[in-house]
Amino acid sequence: MGIYTEYLAKFASGNFDDLSAERKLQLRRISKLRGRDVLVFASDINKTIQQISIDYSDLLPFTDQLSNLKGKQLDLILETPGGSGEVAEDLVKAMRGQYEDAAVIVPGYAKSAGTIMAMAADEIVLGPHSGLGPIDAQIFYQGKRFSADALLEGMEKIKKEVVDTGTLNRAYIPILQGISPGELQNAENALSFAKILVTQWLAQYKFRTWTTHSSNGMPVTQADKEQRAKEIADHLCDHRFWKTHGRSIKIEDLEGMRLKITDYSKTPDLNDAIVRYHTLLQMTFATNLYKIFETVDSQVMRYLAPQLPTPQQLGIGSPTAGSAVVFDFVCNKCNSLTKVQATLVKGTPLQPGCAAFPLDNKFRCPKCGTEHNLVDARRQIEAQFKKPIVG
Repeated sequence: MGIYTEYLAKFASGNFDDLSAERKLQLRRISKLRGRDVLVFASDINKTIQQISIDYSDLLPFTDQLSNLKGKQLDLILETPGGSGEVAEDLVKAMRGQYEDAAVIVPGYAKSAGTIMAMAADEIVLGPHSGLGPIDAQIFYQGKRFSADALLEGMEKIKKEVVDTGTLNRAYIPILQGISPGELQNAENALSFAKILVTQWLAQYKFRTWTTHSSNGMPVTQADKEQRAKEIADHLCDHRFWKTHGRSIKIEDLEGMRLKITDYSKTPDLNDAIVRYHTLLQMTFATNLYKIFETVDSQVMRYLAPQLPTPQQLGIGSPTAGSAVVFDFVCNKCNSLTKVQATLVKGTPLQPGCAAFPLDNKFRCPKCGTEHNLVDARRQIEAQFKKPIVG
């Protein structure tokens, strides 16, 4: 039986507290197996909202959870689609300011600015299904997103065509009119920023203990470290090679750049703990949660604006205010709508016209009899209101 299947059966009741307790248990396992502090910075990369990106609002919860840790070595478990490179720099400075020895574990994906953060680790820990990403800066213009590297490459092609032919293709005129020299400079600066950070951090941290060349046994100089770091940064930034910013860069790709990676799947107990934690993390995100910052003993969680229920459905101002949640459920077979009441305080009466939330999560449509599993609705409600659904 797969781990995901196992947990689906184990948490069929949808109790959010039980799911969280198991997630913390696996996080403690990772910390014990590695003998290090553990900090998690994770976003739900399946949610298509801007808030999952790395931004300035992450600094406070990140440093808050970091302040709860007192050890000398840190494992940062990272899951992110990327975001602000400037914020990534500040997060790394906070982490490296407290820990001389820090590793980054990526059980899923750490793209773009997340990859930049991973390059600031003494050890990069990945599994067969983990993926980093290109670090070519992304710029926004007229509501569209472009790779800064691709933009500059396109401008060079236009320039070369003009030099070679002596004329400017009129089709390029609207494009050139819409891009100022300042925007081109911003693209160059954004690209350079990512390269500079990665080059600096690899040389300073990842290559700190690299003392001899494996090929000839010769001593490694600081210039050697900086040159290797620059080659890796240039390759990670090369949009022409990766073709798309969303490309997944795997262990074999990184090792092909001569970057040493720790494959956690080679250690069975650690692999089991990390895979279990990541599975539970994804199940936790099957609510209105979109970001988690946590240690083994504490956490900060971020929720989307409540969609379930509306204030009117909560009965604000009535004797039952806050004791029950009422939401609209639409059957995906007959399209009929039923108001379902999830009771949070025992003894709360069922409101007129409502069906009770089933304790086994199996709700039958009153019109067509189709059975629906409401486990995700249970998790969302219990996570949002910090109370279990009761009979």
